[in-house]
Amino acid sequence: MKPAQAIKLYRHPLSGHCHRVELLLAILGLPYETVDLDMANGAHKAPDFLALNPLGQVPVIDDGGTIVADSNAILIYLAAKYDNGTWYPKDPEGLAEVQRWLSVAAGQIAFGPAAARLITVFGAPLNAEETIARAAGILGVIDGILVNRPYLAGESPSLADISGYSYIAHAPEGNVTLEPYPNLRAWLTRIEALPGFVPMAATKAGLAA
Repeated sequence: MKPAQAIKLYRHPLSGHCHRVELLLAILGLPYETVDLDMANGAHKAPDFLALNPLGQVPVIDDGGTIVADSNAILIYLAAKYDNGTWYPKDPEGLAEVQRWLSVAAGQIAFGPAAARLITVFGAPLNAEETIARAAGILGVIDGILVNRPYLAGESPSLADISGYSYIAHAPEGNVTLEPYPNLRAWLTRIEALPGFVPMAATKAGLAA
């Protein structure tokens, strides 16, 4: 099934939360158009956007009048509506495993590599040493898990991988090295080889400079 009209994705092009949504849209082959918000000048706090998401955060999608906010919620919505169970499993065990990684994306990844990148790319007033240490902790765990499986939730790619990819791939922009993690780097390569893959805009911050 395809939507009758292009799905609108309200985003910031340097946001990993937004990229994970665009990545799934592209992989599923869904028609979409991006609406870039001038967040530096407060477009995400303007009344018309707050009517879409009272929290004033991106991403938000408009799917023919159905408004969905929060990146992980959007991933679940898109997979549940437009996929056949490949990306969001229907069996209890597979569902639980994917949900576990959505929680990691909103937890350890958000407060580790994503937070470290917020400092260098957006000037966030966070403690760089702490965020880099948290990033190293979760990346080490993920590298160990990927010793025995090609994807985060098992033998095939799922929303688990989509939710984790963007901020891990761009971790060097936050001064987080990926060199110690060969299994993780091989996983990134597998994600980037998926049909429909679209990259996130890169910056010359941190180690990427």
